[in-house]
Amino acid sequence: MAETDKNTRILELHTMLTRGECLRKKDLAQRFGVTEKSIQRDIEDLRDFFTRSGEPRVLAYDAKERAYVLRADKALALTNSEVLAVAKILLESRSMVKDEMFPILDKLVRCCTPKESLKQVQSLIANEKFHYVEPHHGKAFVERLWVLGTAVEKQQVLEIAYHRTHKNDTVTRRIQPVGILFSEYYFYVAAFIEGIDKQECFDNPEDKSPTIYRVDKIEKLKVTAEHFSVPYKDRFQEGEMRKRIQFMYGGELQRIRFAYTGPSIEAVLDRLPTAKIEKQTENGWICTAEVFGRGFELWANGQGEYIKIEKSSSIRNGGSV
Repeated sequence: MAETDKNTRILELHTMLTRGECLRKKDLAQRFGVTEKSIQRDIEDLRDFFTRSGEPRVLAYDAKERAYVLRADKALALTNSEVLAVAKILLESRSMVKDEMFPILDKLVRCCTPKESLKQVQSLIANEKFHYVEPHHGKAFVERLWVLGTAVEKQQVLEIAYHRTHKNDTVTRRIQPVGILFSEYYFYVAAFIEGIDKQECFDNPEDKSPTIYRVDKIEKLKVTAEHFSVPYKDRFQEGEMRKRIQFMYGGELQRIRFAYTGPSIEAVLDRLPTAKIEKQTENGWICTAEVFGRGFELWANGQGEYIKIEKSSSIRNGGSV
């Protein structure tokens, strides 16, 4: 047969590899009407391309198949265990409706799992997918997260219509978004409200912490052309706030001291990343922590006799957050 030009061969070989096919020099030489040395040079060119492109895949020789195959770069790819762990975390979060959760899971598993383990990983999560319970709000919102994240990064003022569950009404707000957080099934945006009478609307008008909005409760969202600025010294740090706002209640930053007499102090320390053991007693532990709002108090009340709050005091000016 007539010899195929090099560019055409390279494109066809690339297509074969990305489809998961193997490259065998003898077969390809016959197909394209060239020598095996020409095919070897094509393969080397493709290997260089994948290396230089920064793709998480490498062109390798499989001795068992006696062919060249495209494989995930072990230095960049997830292992079977890592893929399974991430998939389990996503499913247990119950943070999205099926129409958003399942495509993310499927892409993760297909893109990150070695071909030989794909069916096994899919089988391991199939039962949980079948029994997956969606969040009761039933709303798709993942695309909105990117809009919010961009507004946070570019410091753009947002106009929102927000449904307040506790009052069962919808309010309009102009907000300055400063961070996106996730906790127990829901995504939240932390933001400062523009043009609001704190004396009238806030329990504590001196409160300088941001307000917390559940993303799925935002009924309307408009990104304005207006920007806000925050001095570097006052910048919002999601990581620092995340350690102190485990219960997604707004309010003052407080330092609390409490006694814990339950069976697992580790569970409390994991629940409260800022918690520190002050001392151990005959019955349990005395701990301190920094938290926002009344969320901790409500959670502690739910722990029965295991937790007793001994002291709480506000940290003015937002502390280190």
